[in-house]
Amino acid sequence: MSAQFTQTAKKICHHCRKEIPWDTRILRTETCPWCASDLHVCLNCKFHDVSRHNECLVPGTDRVKERDRANYCNDFVFRDGAPPDDRAQIDARNKLSDLFSI
Repeated sequence: MSAQFTQTAKKICHHCRKEIPWDTRILRTETCPWCASDLHVCLNCKFHDVSRHNECLVPGTDRVKERDRANYCNDFVFRDGAPPDDRAQIDARNKLSDLFSI
């Protein structure tokens, strides 16, 4: 009999780009053990996509203004692997959005 091994993908912090050393559900209050950044954030979510409405692949989600801060999204699933390095694009989009917010 041969043993089957399944390897889970690494979970990488969006801020410091270091691997998160546990493979459990990330709660809203969890922080990165290396840089203390919030982990339950859009930038760590597999559904985050800057090209989509509300920057999310899940239809009908509420707009989250600060995507690098902990939020209450029930659809959050930690992204496998490193998030794309699109901070400059995200910052530019947030500044543009702030110009037109009431």
